[in-house]
Amino acid sequence: MDVTTTLYSIGELSRRTGLPVRTIRFYSDSGVVAPTTRSPAGYRLYDLDALLRLELLRTLRELGIDLATIQRVLDRELSVAEVAAAHADALDVQIRALQLRRSVLRAVAGSGSSSEETKLMHRLTQLSGEERRRLIDDFVEGTFGTGDADPAAVAMVRAATPDLPDDPSSEQVAAWVELAELVGDEDFRARMRRAARRQAAGRGLAIESEVGEELMEFTRQRVTEAMDSGIDPVGDGGAPVIDDLVRRFAEVLGRTPDKEFREWVAERFEEAHDPRVDRYWRLVWIVNGWQVVPNLIPVYPWLIRALRSDRDRPA
Repeated sequence: MDVTTTLYSIGELSRRTGLPVRTIRFYSDSGVVAPTTRSPAGYRLYDLDALLRLELLRTLRELGIDLATIQRVLDRELSVAEVAAAHADALDVQIRALQLRRSVLRAVAGSGSSSEETKLMHRLTQLSGEERRRLIDDFVEGTFGTGDADPAAVAMVRAATPDLPDDPSSEQVAAWVELAELVGDEDFRARMRRAARRQAAGRGLAIESEVGEELMEFTRQRVTEAMDSGIDPVGDGGAPVIDDLVRRFAEVLGRTPDKEFREWVAERFEEAHDPRVDRYWRLVWIVNGWQVVPNLIPVYPWLIRALRSDRDRPA
């Protein structure tokens, strides 16, 4: 180094910046950091400005910024702040893509999906947020787009639009994939249309009116407690619960609590229960990361299974 003129050789620049000599020589040949002058022996020499340019170049390269953009920064065509903002936005996109990929892999690992299922999962989760919203909008229009659609039913479904987060869990990814397949099924759309209209109109089941609100509230409470306790409706633990409820229903309706009556009650409650619709709402809760509201947990599926499991139970 020549102290009087503050000029640096490539070797000195390498020691100060931590860049290999061959890398500095490449930048020099490319014109990104040109030598200030040459020594009498023909060696390249660089001034303090070149040293500072190299240090900035190294920092920006470590942050993943391409050389062409760095050249524009060094030439003062772009500010560091502008480049940093644009690069941060690009990194956000990359991070979201990696997070989604990680969630897909975890979902595949946890479910043991086949190769075709894995491809489908990857394809559906690769959709942009706008494309995912369009998929749900198509479902809503296809389900309720007719002129006789109940506005309340449409509003109810739109208010609970599933929205996959940027960093979904493996459970959310699996739920979204299942949901995406479900909303494209015409049979499900017909079921959803009927269920949403009935719920929006506030129409209850005939049996609910026949036995009265007091017994229905008691039934919902007992079944919810059984579900919260993890009691299997077809196991021995569910037998005392369903036996008590059947007895109460028979007493109010003036019927005999026999096997025929159990089947009759099951059929009446089955009118309001559609397992695919229940599954849709459960998947929406999972995808949106919503806390499960106990009052919205369907109790009829448990009740129907318990009633049906007791067909052979003596009256």
